[in-house]
Amino acid sequence: MNPVDDTERPPTPGWRGWLNHAGLLFMRLLSRLPLAWVRALGWLLGVLLHQVVLRRRGIARTNWRLCFPDQTEAQVRQAVRQHFVLFAQAWLDRSWLWQGNPEVVKRRLRLKGAIQELDGQAPTVLFAPHFVGMDAGWTALTVHLQRRCCGIYAAQLNAEVDRWMAQGRRRFGDPHIVARRQGLKPLVAALRAGLPLYLLPDMDHGPRDSVFVPFFGVQAATLTSLTRFARLADARVVPVVSRLTTEGYEVTIHPAWAGYPTRDVQADTARMNSELETFVRAFPEQYYWVHKRFKTRPPGTPGVYG
Repeated sequence: MNPVDDTERPPTPGWRGWLNHAGLLFMRLLSRLPLAWVRALGWLLGVLLHQVVLRRRGIARTNWRLCFPDQTEAQVRQAVRQHFVLFAQAWLDRSWLWQGNPEVVKRRLRLKGAIQELDGQAPTVLFAPHFVGMDAGWTALTVHLQRRCCGIYAAQLNAEVDRWMAQGRRRFGDPHIVARRQGLKPLVAALRAGLPLYLLPDMDHGPRDSVFVPFFGVQAATLTSLTRFARLADARVVPVVSRLTTEGYEVTIHPAWAGYPTRDVQADTARMNSELETFVRAFPEQYYWVHKRFKTRPPGTPGVYG
């Protein structure tokens, strides 16, 4: 996750600061509207973004073609357009997730599946892939579970946005938030103390701390943090998958992976991507396709984004 820092930063000057302020005011007003209205606005925003954000649209189409090579160009265009709509709807949903009536938030977030996996105090890493509902997944855990959770944050550039996001993600359950710059030690300590760590390790952050393993048959630079945290804290890995629905979100807790982690980092990371593929195939348009998932290429392999 990406909650934000408490350190003071100067406000963003000029028109960008004004635009951020106006955007936050809009989100606060949006939190009071019925969900159907929020989703309708999200649909309009998604269609607009699909038309004007050409670079991200191109990235999403490239990702989709690589992962689903058997689909026609018409299918690719339709899927990416739908992804932009779902992405925009999930972004606007942060309004009511972070500022809506608590009872409404609780009602719209359905926690299901192997919830018993989170009973007790056993060290647990929550594998939370980058679906558009990832923030809803975090909120569902903090609003429904008695157990305190742990998350990682990175500071936002704008101080006002920073505070808004921090307050939203800390809203329920008194979560323990650790700054990314603090490194591994406080996270491992929190895991060992019984706080489940909400981890999103399925992005391409370059070759550092990554290995190349297949993702939909394409070699992808993949962070090894999931297996490393599990080994350092002697923790189980429990997947948490968030799905946007017409009523809100379904957040599914999956059974802990048997035989994980092993001593083979490469094999463990490959298994993570294999399990992730299964989740993505269930509702592919909701995965985070606008990220350059294949930006880091194996030596001697040409880039894919032009």
